[in-house]
Amino acid sequence: MNSVQQQINSLREELNQHNHNYYVLDNATISDYDFDIKLKELEKLEAAHPEFFDPNSPTQRVGGEITKNFTTIVHKNRMYSLDNSYSKEDLLDWEKRLQKNLGREDLEYTCELKYDGASINLTYENGQFVKAVTRGDGFQGDEVTTNIRTIKSIPLVLKTDFVRDFEMRGEIILPLDGFRKMNEERVVNGEEEYRNPRNTASGSLKLQDSGEVAKRPLDCLLYQVVTNERKYKTHFESLDAARKAGFKVPNTITLANSIDKVFDFVNHWDQKRHDLPYETDGVVIKVNNLQQQEELGYTSKSPRWAIAYKFKAAQVSTILNEITYQVGRTGAITPVANLEPVQLAGTTVKRASLHNADQIEKLDIRINDTVFVEKGGEIIPKIIAVDFAKRPDYSQQTIYATHCPECDTALIRTEGDAKHYCPNTYGCAPQITGRIQHFISRKAMDIDGLGGETVDLLRKEGLIENYADLYDLRVEQVIPLERMAEKSAQNMIEGIEKSKEIPFEKVLFALGIRFVGETVAKKLAKHFKSIDNLMTADFETLISVDEIGDRIAESILEFSNDLGNIQLVNRLKSYGVQLQVSEEDLASQTDKLQSKVFVVSGVFHQMSRNELKKAIEDNGGKISSSISKKTDFIVAGDNMGPSKKTKAEDLGVAIISEQEFIEMIN
Repeated sequence: MNSVQQQINSLREELNQHNHNYYVLDNATISDYDFDIKLKELEKLEAAHPEFFDPNSPTQRVGGEITKNFTTIVHKNRMYSLDNSYSKEDLLDWEKRLQKNLGREDLEYTCELKYDGASINLTYENGQFVKAVTRGDGFQGDEVTTNIRTIKSIPLVLKTDFVRDFEMRGEIILPLDGFRKMNEERVVNGEEEYRNPRNTASGSLKLQDSGEVAKRPLDCLLYQVVTNERKYKTHFESLDAARKAGFKVPNTITLANSIDKVFDFVNHWDQKRHDLPYETDGVVIKVNNLQQQEELGYTSKSPRWAIAYKFKAAQVSTILNEITYQVGRTGAITPVANLEPVQLAGTTVKRASLHNADQIEKLDIRINDTVFVEKGGEIIPKIIAVDFAKRPDYSQQTIYATHCPECDTALIRTEGDAKHYCPNTYGCAPQITGRIQHFISRKAMDIDGLGGETVDLLRKEGLIENYADLYDLRVEQVIPLERMAEKSAQNMIEGIEKSKEIPFEKVLFALGIRFVGETVAKKLAKHFKSIDNLMTADFETLISVDEIGDRIAESILEFSNDLGNIQLVNRLKSYGVQLQVSEEDLASQTDKLQSKVFVVSGVFHQMSRNELKKAIEDNGGKISSSISKKTDFIVAGDNMGPSKKTKAEDLGVAIISEQEFIEMIN
């Protein structure tokens, strides 16, 4: 290594350490002036010797690169959302579920503050920062590497020997003091103030000019290491090591060896949270032991080993000016309260959900009432009560809508259903547009270059009336549309063509059958193997499928017996859309474990836990999280919970090793 390269590396190392001292440890060991002098010296050396360029050099934090289009990237490891709890009883119920699933009562937890910002996933390889992706929908997000590189509390090169390749999860936040200063500058410049720190932080990540991002006082608080390496035994230990490697892991994280200690943490921060330099709206509680986390696994939406306790929601009162009605893609009618604008939890609230006719009747909500609005775990605020003392004398009881606000069709409401519906499935504009928007969405057909506004435009121009019509579109039809260039039109048509490769389970979800969500679609695809088998199944056959109840079965029958739906499905087949399980997937599936119920417990060595579960399902078996009389086998690895073993023995459930399971399927 020559002397210039040594000088460059030495300056980079020194400046990285000063950045860490200032932005992570809050303990500056050099003046701003001296720091700038050293940074300029490094810039000159790098400019004179471009052969030593490094994207993770401290000089690259100033930004300036322009990103016109943010690439969508599928997450290597899904970013799940957390289940919310609002009471101590909820936490106690959660602990009981954990103890039952793990077969032990001696659990240890970590307690962390729930930061109110924008979730981010950082990828590191060989101790170097590689890329940053937003949470998106949890399955995929937008790459914002260039912008994230400007946030000085995020290490670009790690300080110590950490895990080799990993992802770091965290929250991009805007500290309250920095937010206030930004707004003060905007007022001086005659610009409108930003509404709240969270939305401003989130919006900053998608600015095209990284130089503008660098000017904003963004910070990043880290809370989870995601890796396949088994270097650490606990979540707390992994975060402590991450802190030593250079990550800004908040010191507020605490270990709790009982649920009572968790309550102490919750009570303390419920009082003290307003003293923090950033916004927080609750506490996240996690099982500390990583092997136990792995054993508990995930539901379709959330990790079983973590839960968020939300602090009591902010509440305000305002005037209800009007009740309007929205039509969803299934025809469901949702009443919406239009309110006198009011500030709530940092945002201006003008609308709130009223849910359904029963809720309006229960609360006796009327036009011109003074109502109490709350923003709890929901994105859309809700009305929780009426201030009857302020009700006007001329007040009249609310009469729920009888006809669709869009097509004027008489609404229907079936017995046992909370919502009213518009039955005009193929003639009601929001239903038509909504079904197509659902079809093209990320979790369904994931069609690039086609968004909700474009769908609405295509429908209004008479180019499409249903999702099958998308496959008839041509570039020359699309180009004349408003704000549509030739390249955009080409991308849209290519995206539609590529969607023909989407697997059957996602296509089934995309069809928009009522009550058939992602998880149900996956079960149905696995069981019936093709759309033909599903649509010709009778009621008894449908409810015989695991977790398919009467309501789902009736909805599938209704869909399958509708001539319009039959025609749509036949058209999709003719275009080459995947309406059956692929030959490759079929080849990997057997009936060797048909109807057998398995519980997987412990640490394994030949297969990962996910590989084990997939092997069970691919061979026709079912997976349960807890032991019961219905359990046929427990696949037991190292460190299986003692009470699980006792319960299995008491119930006479066969306990087999990892090797015995492998022999069983081979």
